[in-house]
Amino acid sequence: MAWQRELDALEEADEIDLDAMEAEEEEIKNEVDTSKPLLVAIVGRPNAGKSTLVNTLLGEERMMTGPEPGITRDAVHVEWEHEGRKYRLVDTAGMRKKAKVQEKLEQMSVHESLRAIRLANVVILMTDAQSPMDKQDLQIADLVIREGRSLVIAVNKWDLVEDKAKRLAEIEDKLKRSLNQVKDVPVITISAVTRQRLGKLLQAVVGIYDTWNARVSTAKLNRWLNYATQKKPAPLVEGRSNRLRYITQAKTRPPTFVVWASRPTELPESYKRYLMNSLREDFNIPGVPIRFYVRTSKNPFAE
Repeated sequence: MAWQRELDALEEADEIDLDAMEAEEEEIKNEVDTSKPLLVAIVGRPNAGKSTLVNTLLGEERMMTGPEPGITRDAVHVEWEHEGRKYRLVDTAGMRKKAKVQEKLEQMSVHESLRAIRLANVVILMTDAQSPMDKQDLQIADLVIREGRSLVIAVNKWDLVEDKAKRLAEIEDKLKRSLNQVKDVPVITISAVTRQRLGKLLQAVVGIYDTWNARVSTAKLNRWLNYATQKKPAPLVEGRSNRLRYITQAKTRPPTFVVWASRPTELPESYKRYLMNSLREDFNIPGVPIRFYVRTSKNPFAE
């Protein structure tokens, strides 16, 4: 791996030639292959409108729908192309609270929904505008984030809401309190029946997918690290500085960063959050989970 080779080089040198590194990485591009279908899992509680959304996007009644919950039992994959972009839509069974899932068939359906989340590029969480972002919705959203998937929240049946400003404020407040580990998750109000704002929903899906694939060059990251640590130095350890020596992006999907410190175990969680929030803001990585690891270089004299 490229970042591992960079670490090995650091074992032999105290200084990093950022100018040379930036020249080498000038051609780095985000790892987005638009020739492959974008895998989108549509999840949520029963009767939230998941199958209706798929049917409306396809322009045909491909999925069975109805007023009674639990019609969809299996995860159904459908190939679809829109404006030159290929998608694979996955319509999943509704996910009820664990205590209510007792039948063997429903347990298997929930298992398939969880598998669809783990394999997805983007997860659309459908929530009913009449009772949006309840405890079950928030648990599903938290699961998507912990799995490292990119998330878009679609508030369905928005055409039935009377006080839209009040309802939207309630949703934003719930997300702020319950999903504070990932800020600015896209929230799109839609109506799957009337096609209201479905274009905006697809724009959010593509946008969050591109962010999920974001890559920042090592040279830019290390210049940023120098600035961030000068602006707010890491807390002292036994009166000595805890130097953050180097940072690189190990992977994308989700964006994963590794920083090397003198005393990694002594770096407070609050300081890690400061670095993560600064990364999001300075490199424009909103709305997706970020992995952030602190490591220490090998001591050549350890043995």
